[in-house]
Amino acid sequence: MTTRPPTPSRRTLLRAMAALPASAVLLGELPGAALAAAPPSGSATRYTIVPFLNSNDGTVNVYQSDDATDFRLLKSSAYTPPGNRIRDASVFKHTDGYYYLTYTTHTWQDVSTTIGFARSSDRANWTFLYDYTVPITNLSRAWAPEWFVDSDGSVNVIVSCSVTSDEWIFTPYRLRATNSALTAWSSPAALSGIGSNHIDTYLVRTGSTYHAFTKNETTKYIEYATASSLTGPYTISRTGDWAGWGSYREGPSVIQLDNGAWRIFFDGYGDGNYYYYSDSYDTFATWSAPTALPVVSGTARHFTVIKETVSGGPSLAKNVTRSFQSANYPTRYWQTQSSLLNLPVVTGSSTAAEKSASTFTVVAGLADAGGHSFRDSAGNYLRHWDFRARLDADDGTSTFAKDATFIARTGSSSGSIRWESYNYPGYYLRHYDYQLRVERTTGTDLFRQDSSFVPVTAWA
Repeated sequence: MTTRPPTPSRRTLLRAMAALPASAVLLGELPGAALAAAPPSGSATRYTIVPFLNSNDGTVNVYQSDDATDFRLLKSSAYTPPGNRIRDASVFKHTDGYYYLTYTTHTWQDVSTTIGFARSSDRANWTFLYDYTVPITNLSRAWAPEWFVDSDGSVNVIVSCSVTSDEWIFTPYRLRATNSALTAWSSPAALSGIGSNHIDTYLVRTGSTYHAFTKNETTKYIEYATASSLTGPYTISRTGDWAGWGSYREGPSVIQLDNGAWRIFFDGYGDGNYYYYSDSYDTFATWSAPTALPVVSGTARHFTVIKETVSGGPSLAKNVTRSFQSANYPTRYWQTQSSLLNLPVVTGSSTAAEKSASTFTVVAGLADAGGHSFRDSAGNYLRHWDFRARLDADDGTSTFAKDATFIARTGSSSGSIRWESYNYPGYYLRHYDYQLRVERTTGTDLFRQDSSFVPVTAWA
């Protein structure tokens, strides 16, 4: 009996991908639409996070990733404010070309009536702008400010606030920028319907619907609400452990991946395993089991994610034949053996049949023309099945098309490319015991090397 990876299910995947047109999606973390599609050749998807540290809430690191899973350090201690602290930093890129941070300015024990702002041209070097006093009468704490850019281009900050009469009961408020310099703000407006005792509210918009992910401070679960207006009224429709994430979770941030799936990141402070991620293929109805984010988990605390398409990504021409050389075992190449993809040694003295089996035609992705698919000399396509890489005839189904589509990500060495599964983001073609498999990244240098391959002149 053949088994499939347990999450997400194929049924869920196919239903969701058919129902979620990328062109209908508007994302809150960027000023405009973000298309759910593989980046074009020569470009790359880039995700950036700016977390404070579990060991130090006086500074932030900057990490970047091309797959929203394997985050690499861009700069440590990239920004230290001139006074106070920096917690819960949220980042976005404004229309002026600068990146902006907003953040909590004090530790959780202290009264904190301000939120901070900083700016950067390169995400690595930041300049303090100002601390802004949130104008709420008898304000005690203003925490976890989150950027939200609406479809009309308006820039907003969603901030959780409490008052002195009940300093631990938070309500989410909207501040709207009233100038392009982001130095003047509207009066705070509460998000109606979410109500008090909710914190860390993060918004995403799809079509005409606003989706709110917010932590209930009593139950410690992340809840879900929707509204037709930014300020509500919201209807909370999912409570308790509705998504299977568990309790004592906070700091949700939601983005759309290149294949149309939605990914939530959240701080698992209750068990000390911060950070987790989880994916949805049916517009937030169901979610995959939470998975610890490699590399930064245990170090990074409460952050949001910005997604961009940037130049300088891997480039591989289509409708050409190539062979694929292992980056860390350069005498070994992809080769079809009894319908399976393996990594044997290939040399000039190899047989003509072996050279032919090590030659592939690169074509546009069957599920996404921005991705890549690979066809052998018999007309079969490289696809994953039960995590194993194999070559099969195209059966014309959307499942096969997604199984046979891979997104090019930058490899571990110059000229090398890593191939991410289109329908299992974070899973890569990698060799193990000289067999090619699709496995979830561990974030280690060894995994990156094992999953990197250099396109070279075809053997046949």
